[in-house]
Parts: sequence; structure tokens; C-alpha cells
Amino acid sequence: MGLVDETIRLNSRLRSVFASARQESALNDSEQMVLNAVVEAEKAPTVAQIGRSMGQARQLVQRAANSLRDGGLIAMVDNPDHKRAPLLRATEQGLALKRAIDARADAIAEDLLPAAEIESVREATQVLRSLRRKLEAQLRGR
Repeated sequence: MGLVDETIRLNSRLRSVFASARQESALNDSEQMVLNAVVEAEKAPTVAQIGRSMGQARQLVQRAANSLRDGGLIAMVDNPDHKRAPLLRATEQGLALKRAIDARADAIAEDLLPAAEIESVREATQVLRSLRRKLEAQLRGR
């Protein structure tokens, strides 16, 4: 099917093309990943949940979360379901930074793609998001 190969290659190219969108933020890749995960989560996640969702080591996610917390971009709040695993929530500063990065990324995408292709990309995004969620649910069931 080639999906895995294309996804890996596309990820690499997208990271290169969109690196300038977050350049002003001074976030590294793992910090950007964690901030995205926190802002985009339907409910406040834990470090372990982000690690599992992203296929990353909990320790890597923890270091990034600590850095984001120290920078005032996320807050760690009590988790009623677990004493030692706080929930991560974006602060207003974190939300504003994410919105600014997204706006710069949208401008880059608009420069790259004709308007007609933008809708196709949005549709492909929905398909990939659905596939990712199914895979995550399957992995949680193991």
C-alpha cells in the first residue's frame, strides 16, 4: 500500500518546510509535539498518554512538558484519577503561541498549494486523523 513509507517521507518534508513557522517560538521538536498534543486534546492528557499517543518515550515527553511548564506555556494540574500523574493544560500564553504558530503554518501552506488543493488536504487530514485514532484505540486495547 505504501502508506507507511509515504507518511514517513511526508513527515520529514513537512518538518523541513514548516520549521520556519515555529522558528520564532524557540520550541524544539519535542516541545512543539507536546504543546500540540496538549492544545489539541479533547480532555487534558497526562505525560504517559501523550507518550503513548505519539509513540514517544515517557521521559522525552516529561522533559518537554517540564520545559513548557517552566516557560509558562502549560500548567500541570491535579489529576483526580492518579496522584502522581498530573494533567497537562495549556496556559493562555501557550494557546496564543500555538495559534501564532498555526497562523504562520497556514500561510506557508497557502503559499505551497493552490486554493483548490487546500480542501483536498483538509479531507486527507480528516482521513489520517481517523486512522490515527483507530490505531491508538487498537493499541490501547492490547
